[in-house]
Amino acid sequence: MVGTSTATGRWRPVLHDTALWAALSAAGFYAYTDRAAPSLALDLLLPLSVLAVAVPGSRRRPGAAVFAANALCAVGLAATPPAASPYLLALAALAYLLGVRGTDAGRALLLLGTCVAVDLAVCAVLAVDAVYWFYVLALVPLALLPPWLAGRHRQARLALVHGGWERARVLAEQQRSVAERAGLRERTRIAADVHDSLGHQLSLIALRAGALELSPTLSGQDRADLAGLRADVADAVGHLRETLTVLRADEEAPGTAPRGAFVDAPGTAPAAESVDALVRRAREAGVAAEVHREGEPPLRSPLITRTVHRVVQESLTNAVKHAPGAAVRIRLTHRDDRTTVRVTNSPPPEGASPAAPPASGGGHGLTALRERVQLVGGTLRTGPYGDGGYEVCAVLPDAVGSRRPSDGPYAPQGPFPPHGPYAPQGPDQDPGPLHGLADARRRTRRRFVVAFAVPGALGAVMLVSAALLAHQLTACVLRPADFAGLRTGRTSTELARVLPERQFPYVPDRVADDHPEPPGTVCAFYRSNGNLLEQVDIYRLCYADSRLVAKDVLPGTRRG
Repeated sequence: MVGTSTATGRWRPVLHDTALWAALSAAGFYAYTDRAAPSLALDLLLPLSVLAVAVPGSRRRPGAAVFAANALCAVGLAATPPAASPYLLALAALAYLLGVRGTDAGRALLLLGTCVAVDLAVCAVLAVDAVYWFYVLALVPLALLPPWLAGRHRQARLALVHGGWERARVLAEQQRSVAERAGLRERTRIAADVHDSLGHQLSLIALRAGALELSPTLSGQDRADLAGLRADVADAVGHLRETLTVLRADEEAPGTAPRGAFVDAPGTAPAAESVDALVRRAREAGVAAEVHREGEPPLRSPLITRTVHRVVQESLTNAVKHAPGAAVRIRLTHRDDRTTVRVTNSPPPEGASPAAPPASGGGHGLTALRERVQLVGGTLRTGPYGDGGYEVCAVLPDAVGSRRPSDGPYAPQGPFPPHGPYAPQGPDQDPGPLHGLADARRRTRRRFVVAFAVPGALGAVMLVSAALLAHQLTACVLRPADFAGLRTGRTSTELARVLPERQFPYVPDRVADDHPEPPGTVCAFYRSNGNLLEQVDIYRLCYADSRLVAKDVLPGTRRG
């Protein structure tokens, strides 16, 4: 498959050049067949051979290709009699390719001017008629300059798009790198939580082993085994502390640790702080926060408990940073074997402005939080909420490694849009510059379509309406000769073969008022001719008991 794609890509330029050469040669062949006494070699084979070299040569030397096409046009001036060259189309096409493939605008303009000067010199040497001077001064520049400008525009647009995609690629790589660092920092925080919980449990084991050593019922061997167990546990706690010290030293490098209003550096937050205590701290800091619980709190893994704490902590931080003064509502729902943490904040009060993020924050809190939630087997969704608010929703299992909440009945319901007016900024909320550029291109295409589609649709509707009206007006025309041949006393059935298929439905009210219908009759109206732009006379036929009793000519305009 790769080999096939490579071969196709190698032959694509050849196919494009062949198609272009065939299209440009068609004009020359048509001119050759239209000449009175053409020369096969000079009028057909030579020009087509020049184009066969110029078209593919324009990829490497577009200027030389333009000069060759202009030479073909100059040769037409030397013909007997002189003629406008059919290769102006080739000149325009190669001038466009010069704009697309050329790099030096000054040299290109000099080349175009040289082409016109050469043609003028040929006119002067051959002393051609004035019409051919007009041809050189008007048509040749028209075939050179506008196509070249269009090619320059195309070249600039391609360069802009290429540069934009390259910039987007670099930004995407940078954002991925930042997101990876944020994930690594969150793993370090998880390691700290593991030390706080596991280290505490190991210390208890060592303490109980030390207490058992003092039991009078144990033999000496039992005491020796317990002493060895206590020493192994102490060594394990030491190794755990040493490993965490190395991780913390890397995380606490300047400018890398995440900070926020309620986000503490690893090791500084209370290891067993509850959500209620965290909310109490937030209230003391002036945040209007409240907690609601549904269901009986389960016996969760300590790591899950810390993750619940982190979700609430990060949500409070973002609410204070991006929506100061907003009310924050925290809802903890415990069902089956999972816990749903939903934190919502209202829009900030009028006049309040989002606080500037700390210089060392980085704005990647939700990326790190998503990493933590996924590591314990949960899911995290974030997005706008209500009219200007924001919501963070995490669903966590009660035990690490259990079935993901996204597979169960209590998964977060969404989808949540990735952006909001008070959403935390950073790669965790940014779908990426590549996606943003694609969105911008789609919006541009939609605006372009709307700009032309709406007037086009209105024009189409008006055109169809005009066609229907024209049909109605022309289908109710009664020729004057037929009208003159109608005789009163004849039945409507006898007259049907000369009358139009439709009656005129738009009789002006002023005409009907000036010429009332005879009493006891039913009248039909017809136009006297098919002129669509003027008011014409109207023929009126009045019937009584299906017999024609009166015929009148109603003037289309008032007279006198």
